[in-house]
Amino acid sequence: MYDKELILEILSQIYRASQTILERFKPVKSVNDFTDSPAGMEKLDSICMLLIAIGEALKNLDKATNKTLLLRYPQVDWKKAKGMRDIISHHYFEADAEVIYYVCKNNIVELAQTINEIIQDIS
Repeated sequence: MYDKELILEILSQIYRASQTILERFKPVKSVNDFTDSPAGMEKLDSICMLLIAIGEALKNLDKATNKTLLLRYPQVDWKKAKGMRDIISHHYFEADAEVIYYVCKNNIVELAQTINEIIQDIS
């Protein structure tokens, strides 16, 4: 078995980060809102930092649960979520604003809902 308190803390961090992404993404209506101004680029940078944090936390969650917990929740592509961290961290200058926009628009809500579900199931 794994340390329930540690797992809940990691899950809470992921959930809070996802909520912050959603809040920061609210005014973004197109990828141009990221790329066409210094303020947009700052928003993109801040969201990328949170995506890195989420990916790293997911990797830590896998380590702490021997890769068993996330497998029970296939509605999220965990491999891609963790891979996003690697791409942004190691190839930052090649990070595609369109991909970040797509992820924020289409995947973060489901990620947050699933993380919340996991928290409820463990609690």
